[in-house]
Amino acid sequence: KKDVDGFHPLSKCIACTPKGIIDYLKSENVVFEGKNAVVIGRSNIVGKPVAKLLLGLNCNVTILHSRTTKEDMNFYLAHADIVVVAVGKTHFLKDQSLKETAVIVDVGINRVDGKLHGDCAPNLNVKLQTPVPGGVGQMTVYELCENTYKAYVKKKKL
Repeated sequence: KKDVDGFHPLSKCIACTPKGIIDYLKSENVVFEGKNAVVIGRSNIVGKPVAKLLLGLNCNVTILHSRTTKEDMNFYLAHADIVVVAVGKTHFLKDQSLKETAVIVDVGINRVDGKLHGDCAPNLNVKLQTPVPGGVGQMTVYELCENTYKAYVKKKKL
């Protein structure tokens, strides 16, 4: 009842970061249906939940991870319309062949020499790329506030 982060499998709330990613993409008028979405990272906090949400929006979803070969990674990325990167490695995504029409969501927060960097190199040649800092983190905070408010309202109605 109090899991407003949405981390627990039985939580009534959708996990904040995945929910924020989807809401951000919707605000940017990203088309989901029939699009190829690649999620790099398979955590229970971001990777798997965002893949499930993208699947629910009728995307073709592929999850890549640390055991995916470089050849396979490049193949799937070359065909991706939407890419969510949540691996926790500075500039993990940098020189792969990406569609110029691709949308990249960088979930990573990596501190190097006192500066924040994402999982993606900045300024990739794509249609849209979320910044780090100042991108997904703000949406996560917004969704946490929204989940908290909804939980409060629901409790008051009981």
